[in-house]
Amino acid sequence: MERRQPPQTEEGWYVLHDFRSIDWDAWRDAPERRRSQAIEEGIEYLSAAESVADAEEGESATFAVLGHKADLLVLHLRPTLADLDALERRFEGTALAEFTERADSYLSVTEVSGYMSQEFFDEDAEVEDTGMARYIETRLKPEIPDSEFLSFYPMDKRREPEDNWYDLPFDERAEHLSSHGDIGRDYAGRVTQIISGSIGLDDFEWGVTLFGDDPTDVKELLYEMRFDPSSSRFAEFGRFLSARRFPPEDLGAFLAGERIPREGDESHGEHPHAGGESGGHHHGDSGGHHGDSAGHHGDSSSSGRGDHGGSGGPHGDDDEDLRSELEDMGVYAGQPHGEDVHAVVLYSAADAEKLFEEVDGLRGNFDHYDTHVKTAVYEPQVGGDDGETAVVSLWETERAASTAAGFLADLPDIVRQAGDDEGDSWGTMGMFYSVKPEHRGDFVGTFEEAGELLAEMDGHRKTDLLINREDENDMFIASRWDSREDAMQFFRSDAFSEAVEFGRDVLTDRPRHVFLA
Repeated sequence: MERRQPPQTEEGWYVLHDFRSIDWDAWRDAPERRRSQAIEEGIEYLSAAESVADAEEGESATFAVLGHKADLLVLHLRPTLADLDALERRFEGTALAEFTERADSYLSVTEVSGYMSQEFFDEDAEVEDTGMARYIETRLKPEIPDSEFLSFYPMDKRREPEDNWYDLPFDERAEHLSSHGDIGRDYAGRVTQIISGSIGLDDFEWGVTLFGDDPTDVKELLYEMRFDPSSSRFAEFGRFLSARRFPPEDLGAFLAGERIPREGDESHGEHPHAGGESGGHHHGDSGGHHGDSAGHHGDSSSSGRGDHGGSGGPHGDDDEDLRSELEDMGVYAGQPHGEDVHAVVLYSAADAEKLFEEVDGLRGNFDHYDTHVKTAVYEPQVGGDDGETAVVSLWETERAASTAAGFLADLPDIVRQAGDDEGDSWGTMGMFYSVKPEHRGDFVGTFEEAGELLAEMDGHRKTDLLINREDENDMFIASRWDSREDAMQFFRSDAFSEAVEFGRDVLTDRPRHVFLA
C-alpha cells in the first residue's frame, strides 16, 4: 500500500479569533455607571492587547462583526497557547465581559510548509535569496494589516473517493497551489491574508483571514478562485464571518451604535497591507487558502540610503548623525518628517520589456492606495555592466513599502533586493534625479567623468546610473563602497561639491532622501 509523504511544516505564532455577542437587552437596561465602567475597562483591555503589553511579541486587533453571527471580534496572535489562555481569562475579568457571550472562536497556528520552500527544511541548505529567509519569518510572525475589512473562514481539503487531495502526488499538489497563487497575485495590493493551520486544534484544517479596504475585492478574489481546481475540486469551506476594524478608543461609539469611523474622522490605517509587513501577505502568497505556499516573496530590509549617501545600516542614531554631517556639508539629506518616502528596490535579470509588462500590471493595483508614490522600471545606462534592470517602488509609509516588497519579489528572475546583498560593504542610493531635457546629455556626460574619478578612489566598488524606461530624464544612481567612511571621503571632496553645484543648474528639483524599506 502506497503512503504519501506529507510536506514538512514549521509553526510560528498561535492565532485566536475570539467572537463575542453583546447582550443588548442587558446593555440598554444597565445604569450609566456600569456602562461607563464597561467601556473604560474594555478600552483598557483592548488597548493593552493591541500594544502587546502581555507578551514579548505578538499582534492583536479589534473588529465589529457584521450580521447575526457575532458583534465583536478580537483577533490575537501570540507565541504560546499560554499567552492566548491568559488573554481570554483577562477579558472575562473586565466589566465589558458581563455584557457579552462567546458566539464562536477559532484556534490555529501560523505555518510554512514544504510547498513554499524545500530548502527551508534541508539541514544543509541556507535560505537567503531575495529575502526568502525574512519572508518566511513574516509568515510565521505576521503583522495584522491595517485594512478596514476582514473576512474569516475555515476550510478543509476534500477527501472524497474521486477527489482526494491527500492521494495526489506532491508535484501535482504543488502545481495546483501554484496556479491558485497566480490568481491571488492579480489582487496584489488589494487583498492580504493570514493563513494558519488548525489540524488537531479546531474543527477544520486551516483558518483563512483576508483583509482589504474594499470588500468587493475580497468577493471578486474568492469568486474567481472558486473556478480554480484547487477550490472547485478539492476545497470544503466553513461559514464566513465579515467584520470592520476599529480602534479600541472607539468602543464607546461602537456600543452606542454610532458610525465608525465617525463622520469627520480620518480613515484608519496605512495601505497597502497593509500590513503590514506586513504582516500578512496577499492572497497569492498561498497557493491554496491554507498556507501551502508555492511561491515566495522577498521581504524588506530597514536599511536607509540617502540621496547623497544614506545610511547603510538600520534607522536610528547612526542615520541621524549622517543626516547632520551631510547637512553641515551643504548636502540635502531630506527631512525626517513630512517629505521622506520609503523605497523597495529589486534587481532582475529578466528581459526589460517582459519585466515592464509584469510591473505595469502590479502598478495598476498599487495605484488604488494613496500611500503609493510610484513604481517604475529602470535600465542601466552607464556602469551597469551586470545588465540587471531595477524595479523601484516608492511609498509614503514603511509598512506599505514592506508589503509591496512581497509582491515585487515574485517578478521574473529577481536576483537580489537592495539592502539584502553584500553585507560586507556600504551602499548609497540617490533618487529623484529629474534632469531638465535640454541638459540630459550634460548630466550623463558629467556622470561618466565622475565615474572615472570614482574608479580611482579607495574603497569604491561600483556606481551605476539607471534610467526610467518611461522617462529618459528620470534617473537614479546606486553606489557600493567598502565602508561608510570610504563613501564619506567622496562626499567631503571638492569633486562632489562641484557635482552638487552642477546639479542645481541641470535638475528640475533636488534629489530627495529615500529610506530603503
